[in-house]
Amino acid sequence: MQIKWAALAQTAGVSLGITLAVVLVFALGIFALNRRDSVVESGGSAAKAFPALAAATLCFAACAGVVLYGISLIANK
Repeated sequence: MQIKWAALAQTAGVSLGITLAVVLVFALGIFALNRRDSVVESGGSAAKAFPALAAATLCFAACAGVVLYGISLIANK
């Protein structure tokens, strides 16, 4: 049995990159929710808080999409 070290390193690198990207996007979603809460607590209107809520929703949807894509790749094998 031969191990293809280049393929293993490539897989590990891509996995690390995707993991870091998902964690970063999730953290940005948390930051956007915190920003929205700050606007609401300071007496801002819902219209001022909407962009932060939209950004958080987009970030969490992107995370969910990546997770579901990963699950579909595993399930199809």
